[in-house]
Amino acid sequence: MIHFEKFVLDNGLRVLVHEDKSTPMAVLDVMYDVGARDEDPKQTGFAHLFEHLMFGGSVHIESYDEPLQMAGGENNAYTTNDLTNYYCQLPSENIETAFWLESDRMLSLAFNENSLEVQRKVVCEEFKEHYINKPYGDVWHKLRELAYKEHPYKWMTIGKELSHVENAKLQDVKNFFLKHYTPSNAILTVAGNVTVDKVKELAQKWFGDIPPGGKYVRNIKQEPVQTETRRLEITAQVPLNALYKCWHMSSRIDKRYYTAEVISEILGGGTSSRLFQSLVKEQQLFSNIECSTSGSIDAGLICIDGKLVKGVSLEQAEKAVLDELEKIKTEQISEQELQKIKNKTESMLAFEDISLMNRANSLANYELLGDANLMNTELEKYQAVTREEILEECNLVFTEENCTTLYYRAAAN
Repeated sequence: MIHFEKFVLDNGLRVLVHEDKSTPMAVLDVMYDVGARDEDPKQTGFAHLFEHLMFGGSVHIESYDEPLQMAGGENNAYTTNDLTNYYCQLPSENIETAFWLESDRMLSLAFNENSLEVQRKVVCEEFKEHYINKPYGDVWHKLRELAYKEHPYKWMTIGKELSHVENAKLQDVKNFFLKHYTPSNAILTVAGNVTVDKVKELAQKWFGDIPPGGKYVRNIKQEPVQTETRRLEITAQVPLNALYKCWHMSSRIDKRYYTAEVISEILGGGTSSRLFQSLVKEQQLFSNIECSTSGSIDAGLICIDGKLVKGVSLEQAEKAVLDELEKIKTEQISEQELQKIKNKTESMLAFEDISLMNRANSLANYELLGDANLMNTELEKYQAVTREEILEECNLVFTEENCTTLYYRAAAN
């Protein structure tokens, strides 16, 4: 059980506190309820660009990293299609340094052409390195565009096109910040060797006077039901043929999400999974294969992807995958196999909770989903998944008309 307390400042900032006296450290985590799904389709990549811009200094603090390092701290950040998260860890007696740093960039991020230019270059290089020049780097760009026709999940966090970040104007960037990076659109989580009273005092001192900003109301086009199969073939200079198959599944806050998660573990969660045992070890069609869910807040995808063994055709590999899916759609899994997955899930969740940083981040994530206490009750939701629900979900999801397939062919030398 992870104990925490929650309070809300007058400006709408939600604050979560998790006391842990067993550590000399403290974590301060600021999660903004903004991700790539909140971008203008003509200006994508802005949420991720901000992840970088936020380290470019604020009006009163020229360098973010320097004071934090002097206080014995470390920090990082990440962006997804759903959220942007900033976190730092430092000795608890220096926690006020983190409050000072985070509040100043929420209140008064330094906007100037130089900072924008520096971070623009960083992001553009990242785009080129990971998504243009890397083997299979464009896979998820292509798959998302194919699988989503309306929802903004059709572009990746890095952005739909390099030109969107390349052409970003300072005023556009400012507008994005003022719209989303406000107390009423943020969650502040403090965990570690702290007290609730002290966090209340510091939160009020450093964040209390920041104007709440207009409450951002999300109005996103939801994805219509896919009614026919979608396919794409790409040929590129890659070492091996690869197969990717995706199906639409429920959102992160739907009860069915937990069933889909269990299914993805049964099919492709490691070397003891069905797909690995059958298609890698026994039939030797794939060199590696896995199944995963996107875990997105809005309706996501469950994906099977694998690299083929040389000499195996994509058609043959795809048929073998479909044969395995047919088995899970027609034969109820054993109680023993289901229990094995539930035990694995329990140990994974327990392992995640060991790290103070993870606990702070998880509390923020669950609060964003609507209830921070999900951190303590989510295991029950996995444990409640039945064999009947798995069979039903497999037949609902793994249909031909709900499927998007990408053949990634290795160009002949």
